[in-house]
Amino acid sequence: MAAIALHALEAQGFLIGLDRDAFRDDRKTFHAVTRCLEVISEATRRLPDDLKARHPDLPWRDIADAGNFYRHEYDSVAADFVYQTTTRDLTAILMMARSELARLD
Repeated sequence: MAAIALHALEAQGFLIGLDRDAFRDDRKTFHAVTRCLEVISEATRRLPDDLKARHPDLPWRDIADAGNFYRHEYDSVAADFVYQTTTRDLTAILMMARSELARLD
């Protein structure tokens, strides 16, 4: 769970100060953010079913499948898709991770 939160925060942090066009042109940041999303995807695959059931609003299958896309379709991974995922969709995953970490305390 901590890995999900850490990589979500890192991905979001890498985008600070970058709009979509700047991100698209910054290959290092694109690769760093994509790697964070890969780690998040893989980490969610290992979450227990009861945890996922507590967060039915998250598209678990899509999150897992996205990791395969990032890993195996690297030549066709669109910067716009990665940017949108990071700026729009990652907040819900981060909120879930924080919620679950709080349950552990």
